Amino acid sequence: MVDRGDARPEAPARPLRVVHEVPYHAQWESAELVREIVDGRLDASADPRWGQSGAATSEEYAWWSWRLCGVACLRMALAHWWGVTPAALALAAECEAAGAYLRDGESLRGLIHAPFAEYVERRWGLAARARELTPEQVSAEVADGRLVMVSVHPSIREPYGPEPVRRGGHLVLAVGATDTALLIHNPSGFPGESQAFARVPWRSFGRFYAGRGIVLGPPGASSS
Repeated sequence: MVDRGDARPEAPARPLRVVHEVPYHAQWESAELVREIVDGRLDASADPRWGQSGAATSEEYAWWSWRLCGVACLRMALAHWWGVTPAALALAAECEAAGAYLRDGESLRGLIHAPFAEYVERRWGLAARARELTPEQVSAEVADGRLVMVSVHPSIREPYGPEPVRRGGHLVLAVGATDTALLIHNPSGFPGESQAFARVPWRSFGRFYAGRGIVLGPPGASSS
């Protein structure tokens, strides 16, 4: 028999703080102009860097730019793990060909998670899986070295603002987690406020979160 009478109690678990140094990209080429574009003070076609997107015209860029949150998340993940940042509209075209976007005239359905995850694995060699996730599971995935594209309401850029009318509709990239907050790269966040490593308290996160996302892992890893 082992005498445990003088055994020391286990040390308390260390507070959680994991931050992955992921480069940031907005869904507009000029990240510093996102507030003006979102607020309607500047048309996206007037973005002086629109040509860097790979669009043929500024009008094509403007149409796609409002729909590129998922592509922006992928560009960040590719920059992080592969050191490459393909043009946004080149990726959008590939996603459309893969069935992750469904276009009907001027309307677009997507980003559709399952075909997108399949495309990411096939085309880029990253582990990718579309799944439902609790906030605790999002935190665990990030702590285990993965990135998570989470479906949230766009107003998450102002986590202390009013209750959103619905959840989901926008994708952000979870790049870090602490005991009290999720750290995100928000493709439509405002410069200096809610773009890179934006802190969203866990107590507020559920108001925006649709309960689903896409878990991304490094090449050769398995997506849980």
